[in-house]
Amino acid sequence: MAEITRVLFLCTGNSCRSQMAEGFLRELGGDRFEVHSAGTEIAEHVHPLAVKAMAEEGIDISGQEPKTLDRFEDTQFDLLVTVCDSAKQSCPMFLGADREVHWSLEDPAEATGTEEERMAFFRDIRDEIRRRVEHLVRTGEALNDDGEPVRV
Repeated sequence: MAEITRVLFLCTGNSCRSQMAEGFLRELGGDRFEVHSAGTEIAEHVHPLAVKAMAEEGIDISGQEPKTLDRFEDTQFDLLVTVCDSAKQSCPMFLGADREVHWSLEDPAEATGTEEERMAFFRDIRDEIRRRVEHLVRTGEALNDDGEPVRV
């Protein structure tokens, strides 16, 4: 029986980047991963444009909800992935993770302009998250922003 890798994606509000990463790993990783996401603060809901961007990829995250990090304070993870600089600074050491990596991804919730311009930004971030999650699933390694692999 294969060992399950427990992963936590962490960002500030848990409304966009970490939710998309959770959705991708849940879909692409199958039963090899137990995946969660959380925020150092909590948003009211998953951002509607994140839901829409993921739906374009055939992944439904509309049932996911923002969660705070304290929900997982007694949980041990194999890998913690911070997906924004603010979360990395707010939580420089999460004692419940064996390994940590950081993905410095801009916050699509802060995009301005028309809805289509904002969607384009969400798609760019979504596609970068997908690329990184696919690498993790394919190789068992999470890449830091500097390209250094962390074996999980």
